[in-house]
Amino acid sequence: MKLIIAYIKPEQLGDVKRELFKNEIFRLSVTNALGCGRQKGYSENYRGNVREVNLLKKVRLEIAVNDEFLDRTIDAVIQGAKTDHIGDGKIFVLDIEQCIRVRTRETGRDAIG
Repeated sequence: MKLIIAYIKPEQLGDVKRELFKNEIFRLSVTNALGCGRQKGYSENYRGNVREVNLLKKVRLEIAVNDEFLDRTIDAVIQGAKTDHIGDGKIFVLDIEQCIRVRTRETGRDAIG
């Protein structure tokens, strides 16, 4: 069992969801996030003052999958998020020690679904 955490551009969320659904991956959590990486933000003028914006809007996806879904989940996120521009995002893959479905008390791969 793996937990995939991906940070992507907010405008790519629809494309990523579409790619995930095409690959039969329907369970995910989405959270708004702020962050910076190699982009380092941007400058903007507001009422004559220059303002540095270095925390950019991102979307954080969390997707728990059984091992046989790992590669196709990663491929789907990359396919949907990739624009070939800096700031497309990052994907992290973590091991899940245990998963429990609250309603039925199922554990492990059965709980992930």
